[in-house]
Amino acid sequence: MLHTTILSRLREMPETRRYWVAYSGGMDSHGLLDAMARLGGDLEGAGISAIHVNHRLQPEADRWARHASAVCDNLGIACRVLMADARAAPGESPEAAARRARYGVIKEIVGADEILLTAHHLDDQAETLFLQMVRGAGPRGLAGMPGVARFGAGWLGRPLLGVPRRVLGEYARSRGLSWIEDGSNGDYRFDRNYLRHEILPRLRDRWPGITRTLGRVAAHQADIARQLEELATSDLEDPHGDDHMEPLVTPVCERGREAPDIAARSALHGGTLSCDRLRRLPEYRQRNVLTAWFRRLGLPIPNAIHIRQILVEVVGAAPDREPLVGWKGAQVRRYRDNLYASPPPLAHDPAQVIHWSLDEPLFLSHGGLKARRVLGTGLRAAACPGDRVEVRFRRGGECCRLMARGHARSLKKLFQERGVVPWARDRNPLIFVAGELAAVAGLWVCHPFAANRDEPGWALQWTPIISR
Repeated sequence: MLHTTILSRLREMPETRRYWVAYSGGMDSHGLLDAMARLGGDLEGAGISAIHVNHRLQPEADRWARHASAVCDNLGIACRVLMADARAAPGESPEAAARRARYGVIKEIVGADEILLTAHHLDDQAETLFLQMVRGAGPRGLAGMPGVARFGAGWLGRPLLGVPRRVLGEYARSRGLSWIEDGSNGDYRFDRNYLRHEILPRLRDRWPGITRTLGRVAAHQADIARQLEELATSDLEDPHGDDHMEPLVTPVCERGREAPDIAARSALHGGTLSCDRLRRLPEYRQRNVLTAWFRRLGLPIPNAIHIRQILVEVVGAAPDREPLVGWKGAQVRRYRDNLYASPPPLAHDPAQVIHWSLDEPLFLSHGGLKARRVLGTGLRAAACPGDRVEVRFRRGGECCRLMARGHARSLKKLFQERGVVPWARDRNPLIFVAGELAAVAGLWVCHPFAANRDEPGWALQWTPIISR
């Protein structure tokens, strides 16, 4: 029976206080919702709710939402109807846009360790595998959809992945369920529909068991994907490889200083990659490491062409070069031996001059400035009439004297010695008092603007924003 199969799968998932059933009103999700309602007391106290997303793409969308609410009322299950803006971005397919919008609004509802259940079944898994093959995906893509995965603060579970569509249809008819037929499901302009109605039926005529076979293929690919992830983790973190070198990935906090620049902060959770250490790996492991690193940083994964460009044009460049490879939503740069990955920088006008009252935070397009009162350090308060300064940005030729008896040194040299990456130097705020450079926010205070011992001062904090 379908509900007993579902219960078996639920017991393999993390414990939860609530299951959310993603209910479109179609046959698959209606079958899942009905079976969940039948489980009732077998769920060990966990509640059941439904979520229906109105994408506002079809004239019948509002009627479908009313149908969903009525079905849930009859089953005694609470239903949340959510509105989603599913308009496609430039270059985005309608299916991808709807999926992004749908999961985006649902993620805001599913609480900590609650589980969203979707009605993806064995035929869906086969279709997903085929579509990923056509797109040239690797093992992670060919692994298809996992049975359970993290979803925001909660989980996403697919208890029907081993169930064929045919079995779901038999269950729905035996239960007398009434479901919505979405006319767009027959639109062959959508790849999945073409595959579902034209390609897979012909393959089943020739090989009746192909759907289950493709499910096994996806499971094998999932195993391979896990092995590759473990290999990448070893290459990134294991300091005890054959050459007993340091880890390939170096966290920023281990580089001996707090890095104030935008690119270094982009690596706070994933570190930088050593080009020298990366080159010591075979090329297939280099590609694997890069892919895993971008995933850790939460950046879009580049395609094979961009991975090749990174290895040739960035990793393979001379140490004094500053190459850049970018793709939608991300970019990779090199400084000295290290690779830095981040979203593209936010817009910034280096010619702007901003009057700043130190008592209040200053929010810029690419970051924020704060000042707090201190004693015996920081920017000398007495040097800032009315606690006001000017914020400017590097234009070239600026100098700073760090000690009373020292010589003025160019910011270019100071940035180089500190290891601040070149593309962040023109974005770091400079503090001017009466037309003179008094401080470089988050880095240095220039003489004679530094507070002496027991003298009131201002400690300046600069926090770059990587992306919005």
